[in-house]
Amino acid sequence: MPLAREAFLLFALNMLDAFLTVLWVRNGVAGEGNQLMAHLLDIGDFTFLTVKVLIGALAALVVLRWSEFPLARYGLSLAIFVYVSLMGVHAVTGLEALGYISANFPQDLAGISSTLFAAIV
Repeated sequence: MPLAREAFLLFALNMLDAFLTVLWVRNGVAGEGNQLMAHLLDIGDFTFLTVKVLIGALAALVVLRWSEFPLARYGLSLAIFVYVSLMGVHAVTGLEALGYISANFPQDLAGISSTLFAAIV
């Protein structure tokens, strides 16, 4: 069974990650964690986006080509999980940039979690 929808989702998440990364980096909100991609971003937005699109397209094509193998399905599931998690990071970054949450969000979240846990127990 082909994984066309899932491969397209992976490619779309890759593109969204690319555009949000450029947005956050160029506005001074965050930096690129991947040193190779950070170097490409230093060269220019077009270079960064071109390489990111090519990587995403290659990944989608590999998944489509070998979709009958269980490893392709597991790898695709893992990649989509990672990208969805990364979208959560982008969402928190955006909320912080817009002033909806504080820069101490991880510490605030840990405090809220421990308070809720203590109330439950």
